[in-house]
Amino acid sequence: MSISSEDSLPSSQSGRSDFKHFAALSLAALGVVFGDIGTSPLYAIRECFHGEYSIPVTTLNVLGVLSLLIWAILLIVTLKYLTFIMKADNEGEGGILALTSLIISHSKKNKSERWFLVGIGLFGAALLYGDGMITPSVSVLSAVEGIQLIAPNLTFLVIPMTIAILAGLFLFQHNGTAKVGAFFGPIILIWFTSIGLFGLVEVVKYPAILKAVYPWYGIEFLLHNHGQGFLVLGAVFLAVTGAEALYADMGHFGRRPIRLTWSLLVLPALLLNYFGQGAVLLSEPSKSWNPFYALVPSWGVIPMVILATLATIIASQALITGVFSLTQQGIQLGYIPRLTVRHTSASHIGQIYVPAANWALMFSTIALVAGFGSSSRLASAYGVAVTATMLISAVLFYYVARDLWNWNPFILNLLMGLFMVIDLAFFGASVSKLFHGAWFPLVIGLALFTLMITWKQGRKLLLKQIDDRTLTVSEFIESLALQQPQRVKGQAVYLTANPDVVPIALLHNLRHNRVLHSEVCLLHFSTERVPRVPNSKKVEVVQLNYGLYKVIARYGYMEYPNIRQVLSLANQQGMQFKADAISFFLNREKIVTGIKSKMSLWRKKLFTLMSRNALSATAYYDLPSGQVIEIGMQVQI
Repeated sequence: MSISSEDSLPSSQSGRSDFKHFAALSLAALGVVFGDIGTSPLYAIRECFHGEYSIPVTTLNVLGVLSLLIWAILLIVTLKYLTFIMKADNEGEGGILALTSLIISHSKKNKSERWFLVGIGLFGAALLYGDGMITPSVSVLSAVEGIQLIAPNLTFLVIPMTIAILAGLFLFQHNGTAKVGAFFGPIILIWFTSIGLFGLVEVVKYPAILKAVYPWYGIEFLLHNHGQGFLVLGAVFLAVTGAEALYADMGHFGRRPIRLTWSLLVLPALLLNYFGQGAVLLSEPSKSWNPFYALVPSWGVIPMVILATLATIIASQALITGVFSLTQQGIQLGYIPRLTVRHTSASHIGQIYVPAANWALMFSTIALVAGFGSSSRLASAYGVAVTATMLISAVLFYYVARDLWNWNPFILNLLMGLFMVIDLAFFGASVSKLFHGAWFPLVIGLALFTLMITWKQGRKLLLKQIDDRTLTVSEFIESLALQQPQRVKGQAVYLTANPDVVPIALLHNLRHNRVLHSEVCLLHFSTERVPRVPNSKKVEVVQLNYGLYKVIARYGYMEYPNIRQVLSLANQQGMQFKADAISFFLNREKIVTGIKSKMSLWRKKLFTLMSRNALSATAYYDLPSGQVIEIGMQVQI
């Protein structure tokens, strides 16, 4: 659900239309940005007192856990992300890949340090895929478990119903979210209003619970409970697992709508609900197995289970959409092989569908639900990927603030020291659950990171081998001056991975067919380290001699290449190529392992397998298949 961002508050001069636009942005942000963090009350408090490392329900423990949870929200979400990290945008776009691209584009540090930062940025992005598998599973399952309150004899239906909901969610993805997306914001608005009001009722009954706002209750809790208190931090962290989404979705809505919505609605509703759950625990400690639903009066349990299920589906949808967007960015930046990417909306460019990512998420989430069997056990696997990503985001932000913005070293080091202490504490507590499921997102992240760097390095090696076997553009023009081949009337476009060399397909065509079209375009697609490139700068046309043109099409990592758009923009600069009359020539490499290089044999074989299964250039660039000619060649890597 992509909506153009508006990063300024409506002024009195802007009129009612600007206010309505700002309000619409804020409402839409509710459904997309805050779904994940907004459904955390379903399980965060419960896991502290009823989870794997639960502690007894006592007054000091309840006040201590609440204090830690409240200050985690304030320091991580409000201070770290909304106040500081959201300043690090790449032309308006947020997220860990945008932050990584910012470093690649502007960092002045030495090459080894820069690629270390790029490496950890990629690993952080890979970890988000693990998070994308666990979040829908734990969220939907925790909501459906409310059935146990309504009809305990129907407990056996919890897992099948959760699997059915998740399957339906993923099977629906190819239709896009344009029609149902309009309902996301209002549903989440009702959700936050409801959980806030139910919490407020309990706070009014037991106002002493508000003492938990004092941080020394949290400190006393950690000192008193020692190691077990530290392990409970892993459950406390569940309350802030959606913080990264606030940063990642910044490009859709802008800073101001996200910050204002958080301050005026989301934060108060979450705090009231957490305070309310704490009050319930103090009055009825036996309700620790599900304090969230204990807030709800008996008449409201069934509607709340339905509302919670809808809210978790919306939260899952936002995360699935984020995975699709992350995949597209990875493809554009050259870290993921070409995959099918379908646009599901003619009006919103951000609404895409990636079948491969969708099916991988679907089978993974269903397997997780079936394998773990309860949201409590799934929660043990949750958190480690997010804490690692938050750590990486903090490190990348530090280098951006130091090298790009030249912040005062003392203030920056003080600020980062605070963030690192908090992040490392939560990461350490989450890693303690390694053998209780926390290994899963780490394994997924490591596997995807390996695939990413293998693809990037393999493509670099492949292109080097190809470049060594061809001519530069200037050498080719010199050869035409010495001996002109037979020219045939027509227009040919040769796609090339390097704009300075002649593609192998052209040389092979010339060698074997001994002809050259009267008009030839060497077309290179370049992905820039910015989200989007304006049309005025998108296409560069260089007219060469002998009817040759060199065209460089520049796209941002949030855009999708469009061959017809490129030709239209190029024709405005002097070319006269007709899309329906063009012959498109492509290289088709057959990769074999052989030469010695820094890349190990098993990774070469992995790259070969990935290359074989990558989407063809014809399909990826949406070239008319009847006008495409592929010329094969064998390349050793």
